[in-house]
Amino acid sequence: MKTGRINTVILSLGIVVLLILMVKLFLIDAQQEQSHSLGKLKKNKAQYSAIPDFAAIPDIGEKKQAFFDYLRPAITHHNAIIQDERKFLLATQAHLNEGLSVSEAESFRVQQIASKYQYSLRSVSNDTLETLLMRVDTIPENMVLIQAANETGWGSSRFAREGMNFFGQWCFKKGCGLVPQSRTKGLSHEVAVFKSVDDSVGAYMRNLNSNAAYGLLRSIRADLRAQGKPVKAEDLVYGLMHYSERQEAYIDELLEMLRHNNQYLVENNEQRPAV
Repeated sequence: MKTGRINTVILSLGIVVLLILMVKLFLIDAQQEQSHSLGKLKKNKAQYSAIPDFAAIPDIGEKKQAFFDYLRPAITHHNAIIQDERKFLLATQAHLNEGLSVSEAESFRVQQIASKYQYSLRSVSNDTLETLLMRVDTIPENMVLIQAANETGWGSSRFAREGMNFFGQWCFKKGCGLVPQSRTKGLSHEVAVFKSVDDSVGAYMRNLNSNAAYGLLRSIRADLRAQGKPVKAEDLVYGLMHYSERQEAYIDELLEMLRHNNQYLVENNEQRPAV
C-alpha cells in the first residue's frame, strides 16, 4: 500500500514538472517571435494583393516608366469620374442662371456629390454650387504620379507592396491597416490598406478635394480656372504644404522630381509596355 502511494506521488510530481516545462517553452517561443517582429511593420491577418516588383527592374528609366504606366489607368479613371461630376454641376448651375428650377433628380445627385466630397449642402443654389465646384475638380496626372513615386520609393515601400497604399494615407480605426513600428507613442493611426490601386488613387483624390488641409490647393486651382489658365502640377503642388511634416522641403522635392522625370510623365507613353 505504501509503495502504491509513493508511486502516485512520484507520478503527480512528474506531471507538474512536465507542465512547468511546457509553459516555459511556450513563453520562450513567444518572446522569440516578439523579438523577430521588432523594427518591422505589424500587419493585419488579411492578405493583400501583390504589385509588380518594380525594384527588380535593373534599368532606372524602365522602372520609372513601368511604375507610371501601372498607376496611370487608375488616375485616368478617377479624373474621368470627377470630370463627369463637374460637368453635371456646371449644367445644374447653368439651369439656375437661366431662371429654371432644379428638379428633384438633380437635387438628389447634387446632394450625393456633396456628400462624397464632405461638403454640407443645405440647399442647391448658385453660391453653394460654386463652392462645391472648388472641390469637384480633376488632379493633374503628373502630380499624382510624382507624389506616388515620392511616397513609395517608386513602388518599393512595404506600405505599397502590402497595403496597396501609394500615398501614405492614414486611417484611425484599430485594425484598419498597417501599424508602423516607428509610430509615436500615444498616437493611434495606422497606414490605410486598400484592395486595389484604383481604390488607393480614388481615396487620395477625394482627400485632396475634401480635406481642409488642402484648401490652398483647391483655391489655387479655382483661381487658375477663373483666369482661363491651365491647371498645372507645378502650380498645385504648393497646396500640398501640409501633406508632409517637411513642408517647404517636401514641396521643393516634388518640384525637382517633376522637372527631372518630365520625359516619363508626358502622355505619349501609351504604346510602352507596362509591367
